[in-house]
Amino acid sequence: MSTPAQQQRQAGVLLHPTSLPSGRVDDDALRWLDFLAAAGVGVWQMLPLGVPLAGISPYQCASAFAINPMLFPSDLPAVKSTDAAFLVWYERQRHWVDNYAIFIELKQQYNCAPWFQWPEPLRQRDLAALEAFQLKFQSEIDKHVRQQYQLYSHWQLLRRYAAEHGVVLFGDMPIFVAHDSADVWANRDGFLLDESGHPILVAGVPPDYFSETGQRWGNPQYNWEQMSQSDFIWWRQRLHYHFEFFDLVRIDHFRGLQASWMIPAECPTAIEGYWQEVPGDALLRCIEEDMGSMPLVAEDLGVITPEVEALRLKYKLPGMSVLQFAFDVFEDNPHKPQNVTQDRIYYTGTHDNDTIQGWFASLDPATQASVLGILNVTDATQVNVAMINTVLASQADMAVIPLQDLLGFGSQARMNTPGTTEGNWLWQFQWQDIPAELALNLHQQLQQTRRLK
Repeated sequence: MSTPAQQQRQAGVLLHPTSLPSGRVDDDALRWLDFLAAAGVGVWQMLPLGVPLAGISPYQCASAFAINPMLFPSDLPAVKSTDAAFLVWYERQRHWVDNYAIFIELKQQYNCAPWFQWPEPLRQRDLAALEAFQLKFQSEIDKHVRQQYQLYSHWQLLRRYAAEHGVVLFGDMPIFVAHDSADVWANRDGFLLDESGHPILVAGVPPDYFSETGQRWGNPQYNWEQMSQSDFIWWRQRLHYHFEFFDLVRIDHFRGLQASWMIPAECPTAIEGYWQEVPGDALLRCIEEDMGSMPLVAEDLGVITPEVEALRLKYKLPGMSVLQFAFDVFEDNPHKPQNVTQDRIYYTGTHDNDTIQGWFASLDPATQASVLGILNVTDATQVNVAMINTVLASQADMAVIPLQDLLGFGSQARMNTPGTTEGNWLWQFQWQDIPAELALNLHQQLQQTRRLK
């Protein structure tokens, strides 16, 4: 199966469900799909759907599989543990959902403390201690399991509605998982941890456009030797479940499948890290053999080496380009419109960028003048439209615009500022923010750029 980006020219809008007016996958989500269909937009891209830990970042979650209940209505239909459909789902997902349900209930019983601060027997998954806990809290544990099925079932209604309206659902999978997650607690051999369960090496990226000291994410690094010996079963199960929700999935930080920035856990910043090769080629080959197709997108932003590019091309995965990164003096910059090829997904900006308006306002006057010249416009009021036009007119098979840019909003609508912890992931639009003529205007624009769904 080829990805939607390989089938035809398409347009997408980036909007996480938390940015809907209700912040939930409810009638607002259906109304949003109605808007996309009316505008001729064929792709709805969103961020990960996982259960956030402290804070609300969808990139640090309690499970690589579980779905966040806060994204859904609170009055979903009840499920009985004897329902046939539930039992079929449970049999397919019990490899993760049992551990997740116990993990979440343990966190609730221990005041949300991370698993590596629980009593020793539970931290080490002592069989007798776990059985005693399950016996005492079986009813609550079962509720967590049934809840995950409720969320799955509700999402299938959304997915069917999207398909009926010709809209592809485009998801996002963080490459790493949180230390305080059910996955690390239940599969410690799969991660580089010491005997007490603390990471030896953690993930991040070296200094870059976003941060002079790099980014120290703190996720434990994988034990790739152990992962390889199991034929990457955890990865394959993880992707299979993602494709129960999405038609297309972005692998965040794809370059980490070729080499990972290894930061000694005791180091406070990412500066002291080093690159170490990982068996991403073997992993992708295993996934390809298992699934028969890989509707995946490689998030290949940042400093990308020839080895990373070769890995992406070997498996024919679309990469990403961002117009905001195009305005420098380097002619080979992969974000410049003339360098964007069909096998890229072209963005005005991602969830980590400021909005077009906010980004342009932050530039010094000389750079602003340069941007105006390159875009061939005369003043700042034309930049937003010109940026969107540039992305839609590009050679990229898929062009994606954050809703904030379609609405011409400033920095107050920014979704995330990397390296910061305050004020992120909070932006929501209101229906009155969307001009009555936006769908028609966008439809005409997509027709002109041959991107109508």
